[in-house]
Amino acid sequence: MYLKGVGPQRAALLQSELKVNNLEEMLYVFPFRYVDRSKYYFIKDIDATSSYVQIVGEIIRFTSHGTGTQQKLFATFSDYHNTVDLVWFKGVKYIENKLKIGEKYVLYGKPSLYNGKLNFTHPDLDPVDEIETKLGNGGIQGVYNTTEKMKKCNLTNKVVQNIIQTIFSQELKNYHLPETLPAYVLQQFGLPNLDTSIRNLHFPESNILLQRCQFRMKFEELFYIQMQILRRANARKQSVQGFIFSRIGEYFNNFYHNHLPFELTGAQKRVIKEVREDVRSGRQMNRLIQGDVGSGKTLVALMCILIALDNQFQACLMAPTEILASQHYSGISQMLQPLGIQVRLLTGSTKMKERREIMENLENGTIQIIIGTHALLEDKVKFHNLGLAIIDEQHRFGVAQRAKLWGKNSCPPHVLVMTATPIPRTLAMTLYGDLDISVIDELPPGRQPIQTIHRTDNHVGPVYDFVRKEIAKGRQAYVVYPLIKESEAADFQNLEDGFKKLQQIFPEPQYHLSMVHGQMPNADKDYEMQKFVNGQTQILVATTVIEVGVNVPNASVMIIESAERFGLSQLHQLRGRVGRGSDQSYCFLITSVKQTSATRERMDIMTSSTDGFAISEADLKLRGPGDLEGTQQSGMPFELKMADLARDGQILQAARDFARSILEDDPNLEKENNRIIKDQLALRAPAFNWGAIS
Repeated sequence: MYLKGVGPQRAALLQSELKVNNLEEMLYVFPFRYVDRSKYYFIKDIDATSSYVQIVGEIIRFTSHGTGTQQKLFATFSDYHNTVDLVWFKGVKYIENKLKIGEKYVLYGKPSLYNGKLNFTHPDLDPVDEIETKLGNGGIQGVYNTTEKMKKCNLTNKVVQNIIQTIFSQELKNYHLPETLPAYVLQQFGLPNLDTSIRNLHFPESNILLQRCQFRMKFEELFYIQMQILRRANARKQSVQGFIFSRIGEYFNNFYHNHLPFELTGAQKRVIKEVREDVRSGRQMNRLIQGDVGSGKTLVALMCILIALDNQFQACLMAPTEILASQHYSGISQMLQPLGIQVRLLTGSTKMKERREIMENLENGTIQIIIGTHALLEDKVKFHNLGLAIIDEQHRFGVAQRAKLWGKNSCPPHVLVMTATPIPRTLAMTLYGDLDISVIDELPPGRQPIQTIHRTDNHVGPVYDFVRKEIAKGRQAYVVYPLIKESEAADFQNLEDGFKKLQQIFPEPQYHLSMVHGQMPNADKDYEMQKFVNGQTQILVATTVIEVGVNVPNASVMIIESAERFGLSQLHQLRGRVGRGSDQSYCFLITSVKQTSATRERMDIMTSSTDGFAISEADLKLRGPGDLEGTQQSGMPFELKMADLARDGQILQAARDFARSILEDDPNLEKENNRIIKDQLALRAPAFNWGAIS
C-alpha cells in the first residue's frame, strides 16, 4: 500500500483480483506472455495489417471532442518524417496531464484503419530515457494479466509493470533474493539462481536467459509438489501395515479356470498381478486402476475380491449411485453363483427388515461380499473382517467419506480405487502421486470400435431416420442434452423442449421414451433408468447423469445434442455408454451450424479417435487441468504460477525422478545440503492433503 504508485485503492484491488498481499507475492505475478520490442519502425513502413510496432517520435498537437464520459482525446504523432493519429477513449485527463508536446517518446501499439486513415488506439508511450530500464537489455517486454475491474480503475498492464519496476529499483535495490533450491540442484540442472530468475522473468536480458529462468521456476514449482507427494507416500508406506493375503486358493482358481465370462486381456492379467504383489507385501495397498470405458475393470475388481476371500477376509465394493451399485451386484452375483459365495446389496432403498439382516450377517461374517452406495458408510454397518475396499468412480466420493470406510476395521483394509475417466499421465502424477497406478489399456475381445459422426443441427433428420432403423432391429438409443431448462444466457438445445420434440418424432405407441436428469428424485430417476435397462423404453432422453456406469449392452446409438457444450473427456464418457455389446454402435455429435475453430478441432478429435487416454491428453491441452471433468471437479487443489501440466510433462517427470532420488538417499532430509528443501517444504505445506486418496 505504501509503495510508490500503489496506495490503498490499488492495494485492495491487487489483493481482491490477483491475491497479492505483500511485495514478495507481487514479484510472483509473472507476465503471461512476452513481446519483442527490440525493433523500431518508421511510419511509412507500417499499415493496418502490421502487428504491434514501436516508433520513436514526438506529439506535435492534441485535440479533444466531447465531454465527461463521452470525451475522446486525439493526438498527432510524428517520427520526424511522417505523422499518424493517436486516440484515447478512456483516462483522457490522465493522458493529457502525463504526455507533453515536443518530448521524445517511444510509441508502442497496433495500427488500425479508421475512415481510411491509419491510427493507434490507446497506445503505450514511454519517455525514451526510461524505455531501456523498463525493457531490460533485451528489448523483451512482459505482458501481465489484468482483470476488467483492474482496467476500470486504470490498474493496467503498464501500471503493474511500473509497480514491479519500483520494487526492484527501490525496495530491492541492494538486496539479493535468498535461494530456495540447494546449490547441488542448481548445478545438476544448470539452473540460474532465484534472484536472477525473478528479475529476468519481469525484465528479460535476453530470450535465452528468459527461457532458462522459466525452466528454473517451473522445475522448482513441480519439484516441491512432487516432494510433498512422495514424502507423504513414503510416510504412509512406513506407518500403515497391511493384511497379508498369502495364498491364491479355491475361489480364485475355480472361477479363473471354469467360470470366466471371457478370456482376460494381457492388460487385465498385468493389473491383477500388480495387485497380487501389493496384497502379499505386508504393506497396505493403495492403488488406482484406470481403465477406459468398457475395458473390463469390474472383472479385475472381482478377481481381486476372490483373492481376499481365499485369505478369509471380506470385501466391499462402493459405487456412487444406486443404479451403478445394482448393476455391479447383478453382474457379480450372477458370475459367482456357481461358487456359492454370499453376495449382498445395500443401498438407501434397502428395506429396514432386509437391512437389519444384512448388517447382522455382515458382522458375523456370513456375508463375504457387500456391494453398495454411501449406505456402506453408516456407523451401524460393521464388518467381521474387512480386508479389501474397492471404490468405483472414486472422484465422486469425498475424502472424509472414503476415510469412514477405512475405519471399518482395526487394521485398514487394502484399498483399490477405480475410474473410467482416463487421466493424463502428468495429472495423475500430481493429483494421485502417492498411489500406485495401474492402467487397463486394452478392450476385451469381440468389442467393435464405436463409429463417431459429427452433424450440424440443420441435418438431424437422417440421424433420427437411422435411430428408427436401429430400434426396428431391437436396439435402443440415448439422446443427451446439456441443460434441463432453457437458459437465457445460452442458445442451446435443452432437455424439456428436446423431450417434447422427440415425442413428436417418435410417437407412442410405436416408441417408448424415458427422461432422466439430476434434479429428479432418486427413486423416480432410478425407475426411469431401470425401464431403459429392462428394455421397456427404447429411447432414454437425459442429461449427463448417464455419463458413468450405465451398462445397457443393447443400446447402440448415442446422440449428443449441443456437443460443443461438453469437454472432450465428457464426450468420450458419454460415447462409452454404447458399444458395450457385440453389435456395431454409433455416436452422433450434434453442434450448431455456426462453429468456432475450437469446436471444429474438438469434433475432429472425437471422430478420429476412440482412445480415451489420447483424448484426455488433448482435453488437458485445450482446457487446462482445473477444468477436467472427473479429475478434480472444483479445479486443481494448488495453484501453479509458472508450470503447465499440459505442456511441461518432461519437466514434471524430471522433477519427480530427482525428488525420488533425494528421498531415497535422505528420507527425512537430515543432511545439511538438504536443509533448504526441508525449510521450503515447511513453508509450502498445503492445508489440504491433495496427494492422498485415503
